[in-house]
Amino acid sequence: MSRRPDILGEFTADHKAATELLDRAESAPAGSAERGELVTRLTDLLFSHCAAEEEHLFPLVQHDAPEGGALVFSSIHDHLAIGQYLADLQGVDPDDPAFDTLLRGLADTLRRHLTGEEEVLFPAARKALPAATRAALGERLRAQRADVEAPGPSGPSS
Repeated sequence: MSRRPDILGEFTADHKAATELLDRAESAPAGSAERGELVTRLTDLLFSHCAAEEEHLFPLVQHDAPEGGALVFSSIHDHLAIGQYLADLQGVDPDDPAFDTLLRGLADTLRRHLTGEEEVLFPAARKALPAATRAALGERLRAQRADVEAPGPSGPSS
């Protein structure tokens, strides 16, 4: 059996990385370029993460887990709210007071969402999906991410 994380381990690792970026963004000096750069990195991570959950995990949870439809609906609702915060943040300079307000809203929504997934959605998925299925999904996700991160024939892009 592979020691590599299954799909839920991959998503939990994403959650940890997102939380660390969020913590760093919140502790960076208000109005700083560093804060804006951290939010940009968080945006990239979260858009990729949410798309991967919606593609690889949600259809199976919706179909196979008890109350799966409600669990998935709740997570998608949160993804939309998080996406709106991220889009709004990208349209505001870090030195604008609205940036801090949006960042606080994102932080509250994101932390609540990650806790909900880790305490409710992921345990339901673990119970409903066989270990082999979760492991195969983890492999597929890693392969997909490796394809996206691999430089093209002309080398890495800027």
